[in-house]
Amino acid sequence: MAQYIYHKADTRGHDHHEWLDSKKTFSFGDYYNPERMGFGALRVLNDDTLPGRKGFGSHPHDNMEIISIPLKGSLVHEDSVGNKAIAATGSVQVMHAGSGLFHSEYNNSVEEEAEFLQIWIYPEDLNTSPRYTLGVLPLITDVDVLHTFIGPGSLDGLTVRKDTWFSYGVFSSGHTFNYVIRKAANGIDVFVISGSFFVDGKLLSQRDGMGIRNATAIDIETLGAEARLLVIEIPMDIHDQN
Repeated sequence: MAQYIYHKADTRGHDHHEWLDSKKTFSFGDYYNPERMGFGALRVLNDDTLPGRKGFGSHPHDNMEIISIPLKGSLVHEDSVGNKAIAATGSVQVMHAGSGLFHSEYNNSVEEEAEFLQIWIYPEDLNTSPRYTLGVLPLITDVDVLHTFIGPGSLDGLTVRKDTWFSYGVFSSGHTFNYVIRKAANGIDVFVISGSFFVDGKLLSQRDGMGIRNATAIDIETLGAEARLLVIEIPMDIHDQN
């Protein structure tokens, strides 16, 4: 029987600094909740806002897959293995930290705020070569389609674990569809970027999330127009290397 774990928007951790406003679904940084240490291989889902020219100075990472999805404005990325890029709204960047690197992330604008989702996934293999890839989200003009943009193999160069899938879509009011689990024993984390949805009959509004275990498929209905949804299918056993 499917199990549901709610992550309502107003129950998230919240760090508000002069240089960063961060809402955290799972324990991270100054926010610690022993009941929210991640969901399977999904370790971090932060909803971050950076003021003009503010951001994260150079700092180290290793053995983590770090996905950034700009929702407003753009980010400047630079790392110690020679990558420098600007990730604007509509793009997605994947950083394989692997054996280790330093990187920085700043708002590219002087005045406009930058909003983005920062998502961490435990890697399948440790101490691999670091890599950075910049790709695009599916066009928002293609309404009522859930597009997979990260998955096994090469999907526009965007990959993480071979058994992890990221899907995204923009939906019109009253649209219904289902998501079928691709790999047995995987779980699903859904995150509402905007609008509202019924997920297996359970109401989720803007910035709400929900983890779902032991399901083979989920049914989704859109409430309201221009509703945007992120679906992440991930292994529940972070030590599963198959």
